[in-house]
Amino acid sequence: MTDNMLSQEEIDALLKGSDDDSTSTDDEQILPKEDLDSMEVDALGEIGNISFGSSATTLSTLLNQKVDITTPKTSVVKRSDLYEKFPQPNVAIEVSYTEGFSGTNLFVIKQRDAAIIADLMLGGDGNAPAEEFNEIHQSAVQEAMNQMMGAAATSMSTVFSKKVDISPPSIALMNLSDGTGADKLPDDDQVVSVSFDLKIGDLIDSSIMQLLSTDFAKDMVNELLQPAEPEPEVTAQPVQEAPIQVQPAVQETPAQTAPQPTKPAPNVQQAAFTSFDTPAAAPAEQPRNLDLLMDIPLKVSVELGRTKRTIKEILELSVGSVVELDKLAGEPVDIHVNDKLIAKGEVVVIEENFGVRVTDILSQSDRLRSIN
Repeated sequence: MTDNMLSQEEIDALLKGSDDDSTSTDDEQILPKEDLDSMEVDALGEIGNISFGSSATTLSTLLNQKVDITTPKTSVVKRSDLYEKFPQPNVAIEVSYTEGFSGTNLFVIKQRDAAIIADLMLGGDGNAPAEEFNEIHQSAVQEAMNQMMGAAATSMSTVFSKKVDISPPSIALMNLSDGTGADKLPDDDQVVSVSFDLKIGDLIDSSIMQLLSTDFAKDMVNELLQPAEPEPEVTAQPVQEAPIQVQPAVQETPAQTAPQPTKPAPNVQQAAFTSFDTPAAAPAEQPRNLDLLMDIPLKVSVELGRTKRTIKEILELSVGSVVELDKLAGEPVDIHVNDKLIAKGEVVVIEENFGVRVTDILSQSDRLRSIN
């Protein structure tokens, strides 16, 4: 430093020190951006924004609630720091890509929020206590995430101009304070964290976090920023053949040499092949694959009611005995297809036969409730 003047190096050092002090209180330790630069971070945020935009619509339909998922916040964090970020019980949902990408997403949501989503999926009002997060609730959250990620994969297929598909998600409880579920975290020392604010009606105002490995994140960014050029289509070229000339056969005889008739040249044309690039290119007259299943017979049964009796009571049954069922008179009967409850109805008489009139088709949440 000269007379009351700071050099440029000293000014830069002071500014850098000021910046470091302003970020030292941040709850999340953000690593240097050697692994992901600002453009890559923005690209990951845009991928998440597009994907979860469609997921929010799907979840809103499933829960019959207004769902808002805000623009994501992307950062690179140390794996060890995640133990401090998830001290309370959480639910981890693991989703793997089966087509389009090779990698795994781990979604972490608070157990209390997962219990509310499960209760709404099962037809409740969302006020179920978090302690009752049993296997039925896990199945409900698993189905909700499956629907959400299916919608996200469809959006990604549009963004990346290729088919993207996922495997059915797996779900597990995670409490890193005692090490439960730590095996679900990515193995890398550094992981990419994409955090979304999640609001569901007046019931949830929380967050959901997506964790993925740095390599997988960079693969997605590279495909978004530098899409691979589609391979040129190889079309059959017309076969260029010289005209076939057939010289007349000459047969020598003692008297004379007679010319033989000339054989006409064959008609050579370009072969025409049907394009199999997309399903839309198939001929309209081809039947849909679903039509092949329409003639498969299914067993339909109607259950009037149930009851339980001891072996002694069963042995005491005789002609004229009355067995009381668990349903009230006039209560709808259950309609089963292949032993799965799908609807309810009322018993009617059609001429001399009994019948059943369908009064209610079970919703998806009711079908989940019936699984034991």
